[in-house]
Amino acid sequence: MRFTGELAGLGTAFCWSVSVLAFEAAGRRVGSVAVNLIRLVMAVVFLGVYLTVVRGNPLPTDASGHAWIWLGVSGLVGFTIGDLLLFRALVVIGARVSMLLMCLVPPMTALTGWVLLGETLSPVDWLGMALTVGGVTWVVSERKIDEAGMRVGLPLRGVLLGIGGAAGQAVGLGLSKYGMQRYDAVAATQIRVLAGIAGFVVIFVGLGWLPRIRAAVRDRRAMAQTSLGAFFGPFLGVSLSLVAVKHTQAGVAATLMALVPVTILIPTVLIKHERVSVRAVLGAFVAVGGAALLFL
Repeated sequence: MRFTGELAGLGTAFCWSVSVLAFEAAGRRVGSVAVNLIRLVMAVVFLGVYLTVVRGNPLPTDASGHAWIWLGVSGLVGFTIGDLLLFRALVVIGARVSMLLMCLVPPMTALTGWVLLGETLSPVDWLGMALTVGGVTWVVSERKIDEAGMRVGLPLRGVLLGIGGAAGQAVGLGLSKYGMQRYDAVAATQIRVLAGIAGFVVIFVGLGWLPRIRAAVRDRRAMAQTSLGAFFGPFLGVSLSLVAVKHTQAGVAATLMALVPVTILIPTVLIKHERVSVRAVLGAFVAVGGAALLFL
């Protein structure tokens, strides 16, 4: 079908909007680290059911060694490291600002290609990166009046966590495209998720954090929120993102997936009843516009 990749990219943005709001709510209840591991386990179940129905095999046993290695590394970078930082940012600075920082993924991807691969960047590319960084900086630097009447800004720690999450997404996206090649996108997602789970298991065992999982599972509301996020995030959203990368240029896919800061504004206002300033809205559009200019 024509525009399969582009439509998948837009679908990814909407799925991630739902997902991050659900994960933010669950993370505030039981902790972002526990939510990270639980949602990946849930995603493996969703993916296994889908692959059984569509491909007749719940596991990607037909993947090549090349796919397992590079998609596995992509899962460790994107899920274990990148999402570990991103999920903590969700708790510290909220879903809306965290997703705005994800607009930095396209510029980071372009700069990586420029530095490591010798790819050429045109003046329009540099302008797009400047707009994206400028829009993000404009919103992040906004100061609001707190209950005590003081002007306060966002915690620097939360902003740095969000930037780290964006870096993980950028590197993971490139590794996914290299590792997937012509392989099935959903099965490739499962390889990435399995690698992400393995990474988190090592962390939990090494740091003695397993009791956090038991405590989180007992919270029914948090589990319902995590289930919703797992369906729209690691299952549907990530699968659509790989479909987008597979059927269109990586830059185009990254730009469409970076629309989350715009698509998340409506549920933020209607569901969370969060006051969003005109500056925040304009900054989000400028940042997304810069990403679009960079790659389109």
